[in-house]
Amino acid sequence: MNAVTLPLPDQAHTVRRATPDDMPRLARLFAAVFASDPVFSWLTRAGLSRHAALERFFLRILKSRTLPHGETWLTANGLAAAAWVPPYSPLSSPSLLDDLRMLPTILRLTGLARLPRGAAMSAAMATAHPDEPCFYLAFIGVAPRLQGAGLGSLLLNRTLARVDAARAGAYLENSNPRNLKLYERAGFSVTREIVARRDAPPLFAMWRPAKARPDPRTRQGSRMMSQ
Repeated sequence: MNAVTLPLPDQAHTVRRATPDDMPRLARLFAAVFASDPVFSWLTRAGLSRHAALERFFLRILKSRTLPHGETWLTANGLAAAAWVPPYSPLSSPSLLDDLRMLPTILRLTGLARLPRGAAMSAAMATAHPDEPCFYLAFIGVAPRLQGAGLGSLLLNRTLARVDAARAGAYLENSNPRNLKLYERAGFSVTREIVARRDAPPLFAMWRPAKARPDPRTRQGSRMMSQ
């Protein structure tokens, strides 16, 4: 079956900072985006409660780890979003207490049987995370019906303009091999494959070095982001 590429609506070209009122909408968006993701499919329990557990997981991450730091962005139509953790965030390295607070949400997501998978993946990701302070792209997603239309690239480049303005590096873990080219076009390169266990699908650790000077081609895009 051939994918249908839809034209981008006009409001997709405006990017704004997310607010607490946006959290339910963003949680639904990310749950839809990652429902068929290879890593999330390996981690999450099957059954009718799976989608609700995904929404709760993303809602918790947004509320506690990304939104408070002002670097979660979405398009005006709400069909694409990117959640960044900036290097100045005190939660860029969650404490044991933070992890314990997340445990009930993780347990709903994985169930008891797959909880060891979640622990193995979390440990592998922590080991691979760079020591250098950087902007960490926790999640980026586009509504399934608009994937392939360029909205992901647009949002990624707009938000990377802020990273460049801060003269900072950027890091992400790519859970879907199909997205490698998207990130490589934006300046990321694979530094290692993260394999939590022998039966786990790989995550691709990707790094984008800090730019010495702002790219003038990104300045217009940066101005189109509302504060």
